[in-house]
This record gives sequence, C-alpha cells and structure tokens, in this order.
Amino acid sequence: MIFKPVQLGREALDPQTLAADKKNCRRIGPCGVGDKALYLNSFYLDRRYYVTYPSITRAFKRVAMSRGGFTQKGVFASIPYLVVQYDNGKEKQCNFKYEEQVDQLLDCLAKTHPEIKRVSAAAEERLAQRERERAARKKPNLSPEAQKSIRTLEQASDYLTQKPELAQELSLSAKRKRAYLCSKPSYRWVALAITLLGVASLIFGVTLFAQGSGSFGAYFALFGLAAIFMFSGASVLPTAQNNKKVVMGRADRALQAMEDYLRNYDSFPVPARYAHPIVLQRMIRVLEEGRAVHLPEALEAVKQELKSLNSDVEVDQEEYDEVVAIKPMFLNENYR
Repeated sequence: MIFKPVQLGREALDPQTLAADKKNCRRIGPCGVGDKALYLNSFYLDRRYYVTYPSITRAFKRVAMSRGGFTQKGVFASIPYLVVQYDNGKEKQCNFKYEEQVDQLLDCLAKTHPEIKRVSAAAEERLAQRERERAARKKPNLSPEAQKSIRTLEQASDYLTQKPELAQELSLSAKRKRAYLCSKPSYRWVALAITLLGVASLIFGVTLFAQGSGSFGAYFALFGLAAIFMFSGASVLPTAQNNKKVVMGRADRALQAMEDYLRNYDSFPVPARYAHPIVLQRMIRVLEEGRAVHLPEALEAVKQELKSLNSDVEVDQEEYDEVVAIKPMFLNENYR
C-alpha cells in the first residue's frame, strides 16, 4: 500500500489483514466496503481511513442543499455526505460527488451488516413518528376494489424487486437527463472560464517552481486552486460521458430494458416509464388512506403530490430520498 489507511476507532487490524482487506474491498466512490472494515476518504485521498464494523454504531446520508437543489437547476445542486458514527459519539463525514454512490454504499452495508443503523438518531425518531402518523391515516375498512388494487400493486412491486437494478437505472438515468435538460448553455461558458482559471493557476505554479522562485505556501495555494477550479469546471463541461447523446441514450436504454422486462408481466399497473417500487408504494399509501380506489386514481394522486413538492417545500430525509428518486421520471415525461 502506498498510503496505509489511518485507524479510526478503538479496534485495529494487523498490517497483513488490513492490506488484504483494503485491496479486496468493494470500492464505491471514494470509500470502500471490506470484509473487516469500512474505508473512508479524506478531502484529498480515497480510502484514507478505516474503521472496523464492531466500532460503527450508525452510517447514514447527509445532503447539503443549495438553492437549486430540488429542481436540479444551477451548477451546484447538492453535496452528498456519508456520515459514520463510531465509538459512542465520534463522527467522520465523507464527501461524495454523486449521491447515488452514498445510497449504493448504504445498501451494501444493509446486506452485509444489517446491525448497523443507517439513519441518524433524529431521523430514527422522525421515521417512527411518521409511521405512527401513517398508521393513523389508514382507513380501517377499505372497499373490496381498493383491497384488490393494493394486492395488484404489492405483486407488481415484488416483481420489480426481482431485478432491482432496472428500476435503479431508470431513476438514475432520469436524474441525469433532467439535470442536463435544466442546465443552461451559459453554465458551460462559466465552467469553461473556471477550467481555464485552473489551467492558468497550474501553469503559473509550474513556472514559479521551475524558476525556483516563490515559497512552499505559494506553490500549495496555486496547485490547490488549480485542482479546485479544474475539477469544478470539468464536472459541467461536455465530456465523453457528459453530453446530450450519451445522457439521452442512457435514458432510452433504461426505459427499453424496463419495457422488455415488463413484457412478461400481464397488465403491469403503471407505464414502464414510471415502473419504480417507490411509485408503487406511494400508490399503496394513497389507497390505504382512502384517497383513491382504483389504480389510475392512485397514480394521479401520486402525480399531484409530486407536483406540489418544489424547492420551497421542506421535507425530511426519507421524503427527500423518495422524491429525488422518482420525480425526475415524471418531470421528463411532463406527468403524462
């Protein structure tokens, strides 16, 4: 190992076990999930720290939102973090570039270490309160038609969970498509200017270093600014993986894959473009609360809920996760 991971928590791994575990860990973004420990990033280095699983009490997502976060407008929409709490009070926060990578890491932890709580203590209480509120809103005596609709949705949800990657890709590709469609052309010019500033800082720093002038602090500042400017601008500039053809093609392939999968299902309750377990679960809630009886009515109620949730509405983490997973699919289709 070029950089030996720094130990967090009371429990340490011997050098041989640590080296093997880090080498074979599942890398998700800047972090990693090993057999013995969870590997966390520093600001500059991936998988710079490690903490063994017995030390971890909670691991959850935290999202810092900018003004345009909910609509995906603006160059910087949201900053996702993985927060790991260990040793009864200590905490390490890791920044990620893509929010879905935090979700993937937490899903991986849920399968390998279900004993680790994946929400904060405050969120745990809010979730319990939400479940009590939902239970209170459920109608005790539903009509046979409503019960039949619920069973249909539950069966459809079970069918989707047999291949969860299809719904996940449908959601992720829809978010990328929505972000691209909402990005103004002027943002690309701003990104180009930022990138050029980074290049200029880099050239100036290399020139000072070659001439032997300047101090270590000047080199550090110039190279740091170059990295910040270039990384910030490159995330917006069109690239081989960030252009209209790639983004739209990915969305089309995700929809086609879902349509092919649903051909084997007789009368799926929602169109393939909305075939996501969260959509079905929200429809079930609508039916259980007596706000609809038939499937088309339940889907329309879900659409109205999503329309009402905009950047001016404050929601908790669970609601946020649900909305950002499915709302882009509806927005891209103009709720048709």
